Amino acid sequence: MKESGLTTLGRILLAGSLALAVGCASQSAVTSAEAYDPLQPVNRVFYRFNDLGDRYVLRPVAVGYSRVVPAKIRTGVHNFFSNLLYPVTIANAFLQGKFRQSGRDGARFLLNTTVGLGGLFDPASRVGLMENDEDFGQTLAVWGVGNGPYLVIPILGPSTLRNTAGDAVDLPLTPFLNITDGDRGWRLGTWAIYQVDRRSGFLDADAQVFEAYDPYIFVRDAYLQNRRYRSLDGNVPEDDSYLDESEFDDPEDDAPETAEPAGE
Repeated sequence: MKESGLTTLGRILLAGSLALAVGCASQSAVTSAEAYDPLQPVNRVFYRFNDLGDRYVLRPVAVGYSRVVPAKIRTGVHNFFSNLLYPVTIANAFLQGKFRQSGRDGARFLLNTTVGLGGLFDPASRVGLMENDEDFGQTLAVWGVGNGPYLVIPILGPSTLRNTAGDAVDLPLTPFLNITDGDRGWRLGTWAIYQVDRRSGFLDADAQVFEAYDPYIFVRDAYLQNRRYRSLDGNVPEDDSYLDESEFDDPEDDAPETAEPAGE
């Protein structure tokens, strides 16, 4: 079933309403660039659930995929999914007022879909049409909507209220993720392959997560830093930090230093 324009508009309005509803409550967190995590007890439960699924199901499959499947095939699979999802970037670049970028992104999508055989190859990058990454969560940020609380969603992982609302708007442009109608078996299979490809791209970061003092905090802050970087197109203030330093403060660090006695 095709999405109507009215339905898509409704998604956009709903996303804006949900994010704006928490904008005032999270404004101090947004301006100070600290994590706003009032649901941390619940989030930690969902994080442990997701972590178990990742450690014993998704990660082993991704490791096997990386070891068994030749690099060229894995690159082709990754290119295919990147191209399949690229209409999300094209639409959101336009909504953010990046009209030239949106035009170049459209040309990239057209070239890779045709000459690149459905996106398996990336001739667009070779002619200077480089890949961008935009979504409606970033569009809401450009429009001035606050992050809202940090969320951990079962199976899907870290998010914020703003980004969750943004994902709902982007859904019509991500056909294999919308498994509510059509051939669900095909969609679920495609979604599973996409998740394995996506997870294989994070294998190099596993050691940092496993060795972190508090993996939940590490993943949360890494996610929020990445989202902020993308929302600002990399133009993050030099003195900006997305770490909630209160999580790591040592009480002894706040004690005043004792002056050395003057020499006699």
